[in-house]
Amino acid sequence: MTGSRPAWHLIVSALGGGARVAVGVLWLNEGFVKYRAGFGAADIALVAGSTEENPRVPWFFAPVGSFMQTAPGLFGVVMPALEVALGLLLVAGLLTRIAAFLSIGTLMLYWSADQLTAAYPAMVVLSAVVLLLPAAGRFGADGWLRRRRRVSA
Repeated sequence: MTGSRPAWHLIVSALGGGARVAVGVLWLNEGFVKYRAGFGAADIALVAGSTEENPRVPWFFAPVGSFMQTAPGLFGVVMPALEVALGLLLVAGLLTRIAAFLSIGTLMLYWSADQLTAAYPAMVVLSAVVLLLPAAGRFGADGWLRRRRRVSA
């Protein structure tokens, strides 16, 4: 084999990059669906209200739900924007591991609020793959910046 890296590094980079782009596209879809549907304060109030007496919602979500009820307009704007931002960062491969960590945290927040869709478990797994494989950003902006720093150093 030629080159300074073994073939497995290329395979791991491609797998991580594929997982990164896939979860990024799923986040973009989630955010754009919310924008197209006119997601806003009423939706946040509905979600927060539905958690109060729901036995599937864990006890630790109560303060989050209360906070959401105090500023539903803010959350109605922030949540779709967060989803689109996560999608853009992951597709671009910029701040890859941070975005993957925030992705898992956001999905756990949704899951805790009993807002589970069919895509969320897959998104958690894909985000975990990205988080666990540091090479997931190799073929994205992170990799480009890393190579550029190496050349200029």
